[in-house]
Amino acid sequence: MASPTEADGAVTPGTPGATAPAAPTPSPKPAPAAAVPHKDSASVRGMIFLRDRGIFVLWALLIVVFALWANPYFATLNNGILIANAAAISAIFAAGVAVGIICGALDLSIPGVAAMASCVAGWMLVHDLPIWLALTTGIILAALVGLANGLISLRGFNPIIVTIATLSITSAIAAIVAGGYTFPGLSMLDFMGTQRYLGVPAPVYIAAGVFTVGTVFLTKTRDGIRLMAVGGNPEAVRRSGIHSDRYRVFAFIISSTCAGLGGLVTTAVVTEANPSASPALIFTALTAVALAGVSLQGGRGSLPRVLVGALVLATISNGLTIKGIQPYWATGVTGVLLIGSLTLERWVTLSVSKRLMATAQASVHTGTR
Repeated sequence: MASPTEADGAVTPGTPGATAPAAPTPSPKPAPAAAVPHKDSASVRGMIFLRDRGIFVLWALLIVVFALWANPYFATLNNGILIANAAAISAIFAAGVAVGIICGALDLSIPGVAAMASCVAGWMLVHDLPIWLALTTGIILAALVGLANGLISLRGFNPIIVTIATLSITSAIAAIVAGGYTFPGLSMLDFMGTQRYLGVPAPVYIAAGVFTVGTVFLTKTRDGIRLMAVGGNPEAVRRSGIHSDRYRVFAFIISSTCAGLGGLVTTAVVTEANPSASPALIFTALTAVALAGVSLQGGRGSLPRVLVGALVLATISNGLTIKGIQPYWATGVTGVLLIGSLTLERWVTLSVSKRLMATAQASVHTGTR
């Protein structure tokens, strides 16, 4: 009779003639997903850092270069305050331009709006109207110009053409109000012009307030985030149920309001209202915005970088002036930096896109093995 073990078809190991059971065949392990090469990921992070923080590095290098080259006059507290004061007004204009560009609403009427707000406020001050009323009127008129720019642009007109037309209209209004002359002796605006608080000129505080409020608005509020999204992809924003047109008009209003404020601060600094719409205002503002890496297609930008862009321009001008170099050299250096900034922006964008695409394709191919 067969033993129970044999009957069950099992052989007890260690018995004569017994064979060890076959080891189970291990199942193949799935191939691990392709990881991003450390070298590539580090280079991508480096390029993104260069794009987003390059303007800070550039400013630091300029400070070091001028501190050594223009020693001992450049690297002083008083000269630093002078640079900040010189950058303050152009930074206010640049903030308005940046917000407009981020939302896809380039505003070229800024010089005319600044002249109009300045002359209207100057006329009211000359006629002994309250200071607060004159300043408020100038700001409100500037905001109304932005509203008009936005509403007209929504009708299908090119915003650039619309704002050029508005530039002509507001320049004419400024000249009509001033009668072709200036309003001198506006020393009652010293509190926001030449007056210093704790040793720092008033325009620096005003510019700091504008950029603080603007940065918080764009990065911490729902409307600010939506405004940036409208500039990046207005059609996608519209399909998501957000009224993109409303935010585009709002961007024009912000741009014109900053222009009006910049015009009033300029009036306070020079103590006169001038009806001339200086093209240098828009040129300097656009240069600061471009140096800051704000995308001209909209949807991406940073106000702190725009502020540093204005400081870069002021630093170059100040350093060359200390060395006794003619101002037109500063203009040439600025142009070279601008071209270099645009080239760097394009190179970084294309390089990052190519590396990310290559990584994605490698992951897909590995996953399908």
